[in-house]
Amino acid sequence: MVLILPAAAFAQQGGGPAPRQSATPNADWHQTVDDALGKPGAAQPGDVWRVSLPRTDLKVTLDGVQIRPGFALGSWLAFHEHGQELMVMGDLVLLGTEVAPVMRRLAEGGLEVTALHNHLLRAQPATMYLHVGGHGEAGKLAAALRLALRESATPLQGAAGPGGDQTVEGVDTAAFARALGREGRATGGVYGVAVPRAEPVRDEGMEVPTAMGSATAINLQAAGNGRGAVTGDFVLTANEVVPVQRALVEHGIEVTAIHNHMLQDEPRIFFMHFWGVGEPAKLGEGLRAALDRTNSKQAAR
Repeated sequence: MVLILPAAAFAQQGGGPAPRQSATPNADWHQTVDDALGKPGAAQPGDVWRVSLPRTDLKVTLDGVQIRPGFALGSWLAFHEHGQELMVMGDLVLLGTEVAPVMRRLAEGGLEVTALHNHLLRAQPATMYLHVGGHGEAGKLAAALRLALRESATPLQGAAGPGGDQTVEGVDTAAFARALGREGRATGGVYGVAVPRAEPVRDEGMEVPTAMGSATAINLQAAGNGRGAVTGDFVLTANEVVPVQRALVEHGIEVTAIHNHMLQDEPRIFFMHFWGVGEPAKLGEGLRAALDRTNSKQAAR
């Protein structure tokens, strides 16, 4: 899920600014990151190298629906060259008992936590989402992140993402896409749709690529008996928050969180998370009504 991340003048928590590296990122920094994290990344639009870290170890249920890792349990780290250094943004899915140890390690490594919050309500076990960012040399960044992740039970070996299941069984994704007015793609039993904003989102003056969390994310999975479950987050400016909230509620989709992910964003951005279960077409209609109240890029024709 959102998937969304901030980069700021990432200061070391509790100890002044984190030191910045002056060397230009090495041409083979992708491999350096992969080797340090123990997971292969993948190239994304906007010159982003993104490493997926799904919490396949967790068995989470919400309203009787077992949550797939790619639906709402997907930790990720995205790396991007920024000037003469490397920048990282990420979202870590954690149990409550994992938050403090991970945060402590991040601070020790000169990385910054820019947000900590829930995305869902009533999930068992409850999960928290910790947004992280930093600047520096590839090997040092990735090593610090790995040390932090080792304070949790996040799997650090094996495939990069959910993979497989290029179709979503048990739910009509075509009806959902028609109602939503947007096409997505299926992976890991989840149908995902990304909707970029029409205007650029910047953090620290740098345009944030969609792969680093600047696009609205909508995920659909099967919920049994032909029903679908939807979750994700809308990327909103302040004047869009209330209209989108009302559109979702009017269509029976629950708003589960409203918060920031970034610290120095321009324009100021809010992230609205949601949850709904029902007929795929009706869910798509409700989400489209909400999208229509945002300054999002028009769907390709």
